[in-house]
Order: sequence, then structure tokens, then C-alpha cells
Amino acid sequence: MFSKSRINEPGPKAEAEKPKTPETQVSKPAMEFTPSAPKGKATASVLSSDLTVVGNLRTTGDIQVEGTVEGDIRAHLLTVGESATIRGEIVADDIVVNGRVIGRVRGLKVRLTSTARVEGDIIHKTIAIESGAHFEGSVQRQEDPLAAGRSNPIPAGMRAAEAAPGGETL
Repeated sequence: MFSKSRINEPGPKAEAEKPKTPETQVSKPAMEFTPSAPKGKATASVLSSDLTVVGNLRTTGDIQVEGTVEGDIRAHLLTVGESATIRGEIVADDIVVNGRVIGRVRGLKVRLTSTARVEGDIIHKTIAIESGAHFEGSVQRQEDPLAAGRSNPIPAGMRAAEAAPGGETL
């Protein structure tokens, strides 16, 4: 049904037609690099369950966290594993939470699975919360949640003294 392609292997006719001249033949190196995955899609970086990271993580790729992160994470796709705990803000295009997040969640697409535990505000464009997920905080829909700043901006009509707690000047 299927046969192995022999495009790169010289056939008997090809060998007979080619003159054998040692000065024109180039020997190939014994170790030739062949990529195992297509170049278009890189695999996700995985932080295993026995790993604790203290500090911020930033990538344009994908991250899968199974361990503990104490810091902010910014990625394209972030998957929080069931055994993972993140203490800090997470920002990504796509976020899938299976574990625990303590902090703000900002993403275009946010999904809390049935095993998710989130303590913090969620700012999203689209959100899905499965039955059984635990969530404590507020949910706010924005057209571009990734553009929002880390701190809440002061409304245009409000003075700094009114925005500060207790009426203090910032």
C-alpha cells in the first residue's frame, strides 16, 4: 500500500549513467543535520513539576508550567498544568489554566478547566469557564486585554489626589 520513497537514493540507472570521477565527488559528513520537527512550529518550553522559578518569564513562544513560578509570565500560549502554582501576573494570547494562579490573568482567549483554581482578576477578550473551576476575583471583557497596563490607569477627569487611596497626592 505504501512504499518508502527513494528519491535521494541513486538508482541502478543513475549510477550507470554518471561517470565516476573522484575529483568531482564530494564526500558527505558522517553526521548530517536533519530537523526532527517542521520549522514553522516550535515545541512548548516545559517547566517540570519539580522546578521552582523565582523571577519573570518572557517568550514569544509557548510555555507549559507544571511546577511553581513566583513572578510574572508573558508568552504566546501559556498552559498551567494541574500540579502548577503561579504567583504573579500572566499575560498571553491564549491561556489554559488547569492548576492554580494567584494574580491577574490577561489574555485574548482564557480557559479555566474543571481543575483550575484562580485567585485574581481576569481581563479577556473571550473566556470559557468549565464546571468545577474555582474562581475568586473579577472578570472584565476588553477588546484588547494585552494592551492594558499593569496598574489601573487614572481616568482622564480624575485628579491624582482623588485617585490615590485616602486622598494622598501621588
